[in-house]
Order: sequence, then structure tokens, then C-alpha cells
Amino acid sequence: MGPTPAPAPSLSTRDLTIRFGGHIAVNAVSADFYPGTLTVIVGPNGAGKTTYFNLMSGQLPATSGSVHLNGVDITGTGAARRTQLGIGRAFQLTNLFPNLTVLENVRLAVQSHQRVGMNMFSVWSGHKELIERAGHYLERVALQTKRDARVAALSHGDKRKLEVAILLALEPAVMMFDEPTAGMSVDEVPVVLDLIHQVKAERNKTILLVEHKMDVVRSLADRIIVLHNGALVADGNPAAVMASQIVQEAYLGTPEHV
Repeated sequence: MGPTPAPAPSLSTRDLTIRFGGHIAVNAVSADFYPGTLTVIVGPNGAGKTTYFNLMSGQLPATSGSVHLNGVDITGTGAARRTQLGIGRAFQLTNLFPNLTVLENVRLAVQSHQRVGMNMFSVWSGHKELIERAGHYLERVALQTKRDARVAALSHGDKRKLEVAILLALEPAVMMFDEPTAGMSVDEVPVVLDLIHQVKAERNKTILLVEHKMDVVRSLADRIIVLHNGALVADGNPAAVMASQIVQEAYLGTPEHV
């Protein structure tokens, strides 16, 4: 028998670039992302990490280069369509419905994924299975006791946990987390990190994180990509990337702080 063929990337960027006026925020970044691998994107402030995320998830149009999902060029596709195709992005708080309850927000995500009906605000009585499924995701993020609370009344940390529940409910093949623990209290952080660990353990999702906290990077990363001034300057296994002198000194802090 011949060698096992290399797995195909689920998400790829090729020379992906965006300019704002004369400033190149993301500069010709090429990378492949694979199912079962959690990649953390790090770099100093202004390195282009979130902008790169925005280009992949469709919030920003590329100036040049391309984005491919399962080998299909989706560069000209908008964010909503990319979500339908399987790219899920957490921590865009504008995606929450503040005047609906916690449970209703997740139920809408379940309904969207299952394409049940055209009226998202239809009467609940016929949707028992959707409510039960939504409750399952709320349990996973430890929000079941707040299922009837209005989202507008939630703390910042609970809103972030709700976004994780919504992301899980959409069941995307590609999961993107932009600084998943930012703004959370110390006791809230483990819930979200444990969930990401659980999703990673399933080994069937492509997971991307932007993260500043090195303890989070160490605990989660299968692979680290380093951006600096919009360019990809390092890409590899965490030990090799973090041990690199140029990365430690220029991008992650001096060795005693890493």
C-alpha cells in the first residue's frame, strides 16, 4: 500500500491582503488550517490578527489574495453566507438579540442551523425539540439557570458564554474565537476554556483562536501562527515557535515573561 494521503485543509488563505489607505494591515498571508487542529494566532497589538480573522470570516473584503473553504474559493462571499457554509465566528456581541431571552437566542441559532421554517420568531409551542436542543447548549456553557433572562441584563462574561452556546448550536466545521477570555472574571474563564478543550478533543473541527494570554496559548494550541506588521513571521508547533528567540523577544515578550 502507498503512503496515506495528506489531509486536505478545510480553510486556506493565499496571499491574503488588505489595505486601509496606504497601510497594509494584512500582508500576503498564506496558511492552511486542518480539521482536528487548534491554531492560535498571536502577535503584538496592531499585528493584524483580528483583521486576518475578519478577512477569513467575511467581515472585511480582501484587497487581494483569496480564501478557500474545502477547496472552494469563497473570497467574494459575504459573512452570512460563510456562516451557512460552515465558518462560525464567536465574540461579535452585535450578533446577540438583547431584548430576547438567553434561551430564545440559542433557539434561533438551532433553528437557523436546522432551517426550520422561515419565520424565526414563530410561536414556540410547536418547537419543543428546538427548545430542548437549545437547553442542551445552555447547559454546556453553564447558563441554564439564566435561560429566561433578557440578554441585555447579562454580564459581559455571560454574554460571551452565550456566544459560545450560539456557536456550538450552529455546528460549524470551522470555529473561530477572538480572544475568548477577554473581559471575563477569573471564575468565568474556565467554563469557556473547558468548552474549547471539549470541542478540540472531538478532533473533527478546525479551530482558530486569536489570543494574547500565553497560559491560554500553552494549554490549547496544537500550532501557533505569529503575525507582525500584517505578515506571517512564524508558523509551527508551539514549542518550536515559542522557543524561537526572535518570537520571544519581538512578539511574545522576553523569555522570563513567556
